[in-house]
Amino acid sequence: KMKQYILMERNGIHIINLFKSLDLIDQAYDFIKQTVAHNGTVLFVGTKKQATEAVSSEASRVNMPYVSERWLGGMLTNFQTVSKRVVRMKELEEMDFDDVRSSGLTKKELLLLQREKEKLVKQLGGIRNMDRTPSAMFVVDINK
Repeated sequence: KMKQYILMERNGIHIINLFKSLDLIDQAYDFIKQTVAHNGTVLFVGTKKQATEAVSSEASRVNMPYVSERWLGGMLTNFQTVSKRVVRMKELEEMDFDDVRSSGLTKKELLLLQREKEKLVKQLGGIRNMDRTPSAMFVVDINK
């Protein structure tokens, strides 16, 4: 199906013919514009090292959710469970890990909670404000 849009192959990398792809790019652009205009959300996904920074910065710029680390299974199909983890992440972010006395926890417990928070922020930080499943996804390089 994609052969008509590929200009050539060089060193195992396919070069896309932008002239033939321009109509489809315009269609995708119109779809995204309409989705956002109707209060839809677009989830940006890019887990390759080369794409993580660009995906996270551009998604943050347009105030949309993103996944730049590992894709978690069930992120779309089991969103209730994932949203519970996001709530847990927000709870841990509100905690003060420097004040050992007033927390009523030991140093070890605080350290374990801080590690849990760091792990959750790394995995779910980009979707912290996503309250429902996205209307569309923008995926960078599906062949990871």
